[in-house]
Amino acid sequence: MKVIITDCDHANIDIERKVLEEAGIEFELKQCKTEEDLIEQCQDGNIFINQYAPITEKVMKALPNLKMVVRYGVGVNNVDVKAATKLGVQICNVPDYGMNEVADQAIAMMMALVRKVVQMNEYTKTVKWDYINSMPIRRNSTQIVGVVGLGRIGRNFAEKAHALGFNVIGYDPYYKESEETKFIKKVELDEIIETSDIISIHCPLDGNRDLFNKETLKRMKKTAYLINVSRGGIINEKDLDEALENGEIAGAALDCVEFEPMLPGASLFRHKNLIVSPHMGWYSEEAASELKRKVAEESVRFSRNEAVHYPVNELD
Repeated sequence: MKVIITDCDHANIDIERKVLEEAGIEFELKQCKTEEDLIEQCQDGNIFINQYAPITEKVMKALPNLKMVVRYGVGVNNVDVKAATKLGVQICNVPDYGMNEVADQAIAMMMALVRKVVQMNEYTKTVKWDYINSMPIRRNSTQIVGVVGLGRIGRNFAEKAHALGFNVIGYDPYYKESEETKFIKKVELDEIIETSDIISIHCPLDGNRDLFNKETLKRMKKTAYLINVSRGGIINEKDLDEALENGEIAGAALDCVEFEPMLPGASLFRHKNLIVSPHMGWYSEEAASELKRKVAEESVRFSRNEAVHYPVNELD
């Protein structure tokens, strides 16, 4: 089988090259951006390693040799999984490469919000040395952290929040309690929204678009913080902008937005109680290397008719 890396904005593909060459697999790097690019340039590809290029039903129907797509990352928003299943194309992702990093990003954002680190850094540098402007700050053990989504990353975040002394509650319709996570009190989403002092989002976009909207934000405590390191679109950003403007919540932190990149001058950026990072939660040097190695290894397994480790869809 031939592997085509459909698109990749990394500095190099040295890790993928090493894995694929050692397995004796032919491969090629393209930089496709559109359906037309994929159809024109990837006719002889059996396996795609894919970053952003759109793997639509139109593309898959036009590429009869395509048997498998493995994504750089967790999300499969740019892949029509339903069409792939119908057409017999195996879709895979890498769900575990950066779970510690994403959880750590949420922890860092949470602590920056509740301890008002960013706000007071700016105030101290530009106004005066005076902690009064930070009031009120509350002890961790008096606060409830609500975790929306208790998959790998959500549980990782919950464990770290618990270690910091927060009381942890969680919502996930698919979550099964275990001895390792018995400190998480399983509740309904309404309780998360209405009682949490901090809400951290760790659920997929599919089925959760605009989960936090005008109505949801109004039901949160006025003293509560909202964190999203999962997927843009789960929070309605226009409604969040209004909620921050009207003081309906105490602040928010975003590592992802619906349309990236969000440019300087965006309305949301005017809020001093908003922390933003450029979808970097997944990143560490180690996570980046792990991701590149695992997409290549998954491609090798499929080419050898071995069971893949990270199937997104099930084929007959």
